[in-house]
Amino acid sequence: MTETWAGRLLSIHIAGEASAPMQTLAEARLVEGHGIEGDRYASGRGTYSHKPHQDRQCTLIEVETLEALARDHGLALAPEESRRNLTVRGVPLNHLVGREFRVGEVVLFGGRLNVPCQYLDDLLGRPLFKPLMNRSGLNCRIVRGGVIRPGDTILPV
Repeated sequence: MTETWAGRLLSIHIAGEASAPMQTLAEARLVEGHGIEGDRYASGRGTYSHKPHQDRQCTLIEVETLEALARDHGLALAPEESRRNLTVRGVPLNHLVGREFRVGEVVLFGGRLNVPCQYLDDLLGRPLFKPLMNRSGLNCRIVRGGVIRPGDTILPV
């Protein structure tokens, strides 16, 4: 079966430690089997670092989800507030579990869907848990590292 979708990387965000505000980057280096340089999970300082998992090296969320939150629930959520590393458009994240895909020169493996948690509600003071159910993004493993930038094309492998 040939897949015909193509998406785009809109923004990149990292935080140096748990609960710290996410910083927007013009580019990021993704390190194979490790994480994003400077991010809390690559350095072991993330909220869930005490539960390490190879599929938490990079996280993605669809901008379409953020748009639906505003449209359907009246909840504004900026890309950096989602606490995900990469915000994308036109990428079927839920269908990429168990699949490899390319972001620019980087290859990611969609390991598992991200599950919303009460932590985000508490941190932001907004009721996001239920509206994000089944749309909270994708946790990935970095199969082949490299540098990515907003505007990079995202394609199935």
